[in-house]
Amino acid sequence: MQVNVSARHGHLKPEDQAIILEKAGKVRRLFDRINAIEVTVDMEHSDKPTVEMNVSAEHSPDFVATAQASSILAALDLSIGKVEQQIRKHKEKVTDHKATPVKHTGNNEV
Repeated sequence: MQVNVSARHGHLKPEDQAIILEKAGKVRRLFDRINAIEVTVDMEHSDKPTVEMNVSAEHSPDFVATAQASSILAALDLSIGKVEQQIRKHKEKVTDHKATPVKHTGNNEV
């Protein structure tokens, strides 16, 4: 699995980049079919950076989340939460945990 981190309108500190790589890698524990994770940090507004996360997985649409907060790491946590919610919803659809049909008993006399 690949994790790419990029920055727009500024540069990331190596410490922040390492934390982003570590936290983004933990998304993999939810869904085994994840191929790549792209994290883009937009620092155009220095007081409210924006983090966009794009998660690509096999046989499913991309999961995309954007969050804005007072710090890069706070925005990262928000976007990770959004992506995890999308992945959980997708897994629920794929595994199809709907109601099971009622078993018929042998007493069908009319």
